[in-house]
Amino acid sequence: MSKGPGLFSDIGKKAKDLLTKDYVSDQKFTVSTYSDTGVVLTSTAVKRGGLSTGDVAGDVAAQYKYKNTLVDVKVDMESNISTTLTITDIVPSTKTIASFKLPDYNSGKLEVQYFHHHATFTTAVALNQSPAVDLSATLGTPTFAFGAEAGYETTSGKLTKYTAGISVTRPDSCASIILGDKGESIRASYVHHLDQLKKSSAAGEIARKFSTNENTFTVGGSYALDNLTVVKAKLNNHGKLGTVLQHELIPKSILTVSSEFDTKALEKTPRFGLSLALKP
Repeated sequence: MSKGPGLFSDIGKKAKDLLTKDYVSDQKFTVSTYSDTGVVLTSTAVKRGGLSTGDVAGDVAAQYKYKNTLVDVKVDMESNISTTLTITDIVPSTKTIASFKLPDYNSGKLEVQYFHHHATFTTAVALNQSPAVDLSATLGTPTFAFGAEAGYETTSGKLTKYTAGISVTRPDSCASIILGDKGESIRASYVHHLDQLKKSSAAGEIARKFSTNENTFTVGGSYALDNLTVVKAKLNNHGKLGTVLQHELIPKSILTVSSEFDTKALEKTPRFGLSLALKP
């Protein structure tokens, strides 16, 4: 793919990942194995709720890559089968993604992404009798990008969403502003990387809902204690404090411990999460 402004979904993604990714509240165990034929088999078990209570769910996923084709298949405990087929460069500079879920025959979706040095375009169509259509476009460069997306419902003939965003990306920082929810909300974020490997970073985000005049301000960051251990924390103006400790037990195998506290109601029981991902 050519180097360009990236997809519209990339706008604001770095700050979102830093402030939300790995802040788990469940107990999760994942094991991945690799075969000589290139198949990756992943088994996941999740216990939602506390350590002594909660429901257990799980799934098994298989991934196979051959040349420019990637196939992902996932089966959950309710026998739902989700399949995603990704093919790169059927037409030069494009990526085609087809997905469907069984036994829900109306869940099919076809997406085509086009990448150019100064623009990217995506079109996604639901494969059912009354398909919804999503469109997005981004213009600019890897440093400066402006984009918009819209969703159209063919049955009612109405726009289901429209969003616009702008981002400025430098080697050590990234800033973005997104106007979303049909113009009812705005979110601005900034990330600054403190080292060249980008393991230690600081981020801030402010979001406002115009209909309710509600503001949410969140600050957070990550810090690499050493090559194997990273700590993360975030705090918003509503008093929600989240922490994460990640440690690489062996190469590619990660232990994640997270917690969430309400600093304005310390009598409430904190939420804890645990995730263990093992890869050979």
